[in-house]
Amino acid sequence: MRHPADSKAWKNFDELHPAFASEPRNIRLCLAGDGFQPFSSIRVSHTIWPIFLIPLNLPPWMCMKQHNVILSMLIPGKEGPGDAIDIYLQPLIEELIELWEEGVDTHDASTKTNFNLKAAILWIVHDFPAYANLSGYSTKGRLACPVCHKETCSLWLTKGQKFCYMGHRRFLPKDHRWRNDKASFDGTREV
Repeated sequence: MRHPADSKAWKNFDELHPAFASEPRNIRLCLAGDGFQPFSSIRVSHTIWPIFLIPLNLPPWMCMKQHNVILSMLIPGKEGPGDAIDIYLQPLIEELIELWEEGVDTHDASTKTNFNLKAAILWIVHDFPAYANLSGYSTKGRLACPVCHKETCSLWLTKGQKFCYMGHRRFLPKDHRWRNDKASFDGTREV
């Protein structure tokens, strides 16, 4: 895959929304967000959450260049926004919904014409803790895996006082030697 347009997700989106796909100037976006501590001192309690929009319609050599990435908001605070991130994201979400449903009149300088520009978010990029904040899904506890849900193989570590997640060998090929290796893992075979 040389460009996001080569992906199955992009092609599936085009099939589901042919009116959107028929206008090549419509924008497909990636939203990226994560928090970090801007000061080197660990004693200072302060975080910043930048939220970026990345236009994916550009050629591969331009897609992720810094000058094409849009900083849509900065969420500062003593701690991360946690569940309140919805409040911060609400204005951005409202604008994205407007761009999806109604579009906005835009001037195309190359053809010297106006057209109705629409936009859609195809992907969201983040790490696992940011996934919990952005989606509202709990990534802690017995059922922390957003893919496995009730099938999550978790084990409570009594000395560590936390959950660890097992069952990864089930994704190996059926004849893989680790599936039957009880001694190296948790004393079970994974079939």
